[in-house]
Amino acid sequence: MPTLPYHVVDVFTDRPYAGNPLAVVLGADDLPTEALRAMAREFNLSETAFPMATAADADYRVRIFTPNGELPFAGHPSIGTAWLLARLGRIPTGPVRQDCAAGIVALDVTSEGATLTGGPAAVGEPLDAAPLLAAVGLDAGDLTGVRPRTAGTGLDWTYLPVAGAAVARAVPDWPAIRRATPAQGIAVLSWDAGTGRVHLRALTEGFEDPATGSAALGLGVFLAASGLVPDGDTEYAISQGGEIGRPSLLSGRVTVAAGEVREVAVTGGVVPVATGEITPPTWR
Repeated sequence: MPTLPYHVVDVFTDRPYAGNPLAVVLGADDLPTEALRAMAREFNLSETAFPMATAADADYRVRIFTPNGELPFAGHPSIGTAWLLARLGRIPTGPVRQDCAAGIVALDVTSEGATLTGGPAAVGEPLDAAPLLAAVGLDAGDLTGVRPRTAGTGLDWTYLPVAGAAVARAVPDWPAIRRATPAQGIAVLSWDAGTGRVHLRALTEGFEDPATGSAALGLGVFLAASGLVPDGDTEYAISQGGEIGRPSLLSGRVTVAAGEVREVAVTGGVVPVATGEITPPTWR
C-alpha cells in the first residue's frame, strides 16, 4: 500500500524531548477528513498537521487535528509546519503566509524556528472566577485581583490569573473545565509585571498542553484588556510544560495603541526528532 512521509518535531524549545511535539504528514492533499482524523488519533499527540497546496493567496494550506477533531487554528502546529517546510525547501525562509480554517496567518521563518502573528484580537467580558477556580483545584485566596476573561486571536482561551505559587498547585478536573468554559480550555497563569515573565499551564480537552502558541497569543490580548500592559510594544516570556516534564519557552509581543490591541506575535524554536512513513487508512 502507498505510504506518506511524516516528520515529528518539537516546538517551543531548543532541544529534543522538550517543548510540544508535533507530527507533520506530507502529501495528504487528496485524503478525506476521516483519514486525517484517523492518522491524528494514531499519532495521539496534541496536534497533527497536514500541509497542502492552496488556491488562496498564501504559500501553503494546513489542516490541524487533535486526536478528537479538527482545529481552525493552533500555534505550535503553525510554527512547526512552517519551519519544517522551509527546512525541506518547500517554502522560503523569511515572511510566509499560511492558509488555515481560521483564515490567512503570517509567519516569519528562520533556521531556528518561526514567529507567528495572530489574527484579529477577540476578548470577552470579565468572568466569575469561582467555577474556574473550582475546575482547577484552587480557591479565592489564590486570586490576584485581576478578573478572568476569555481572549484569543483565532482560538480562544479562558485566562485565570493567580498568585505565582498557585500555578504549580493547580489540579485539573477535566469535566469541570469543560463545564466552566466554552473556550479551548483554561490557561492558569501568573504575571510578573516587573520582568514580563509568565508561568502558564494550558488545561484543555482532558490533558495538559506543554506549549501553546494560541494561548500565548491570546495572553497578549488578555493583558491589554486587563490594563496590565501600556500602549506600545510589550514583550513577555512564558514558561510552560515543566509540571509535565516538557519544559517550554514561548516569547510573546503585544502592540497596543489607545488601549486597543494592534498586533500580537509569538516566537518559538523548533527541533527535528523523527521521520518515517505512515500508511493512510482506507474506507471501502
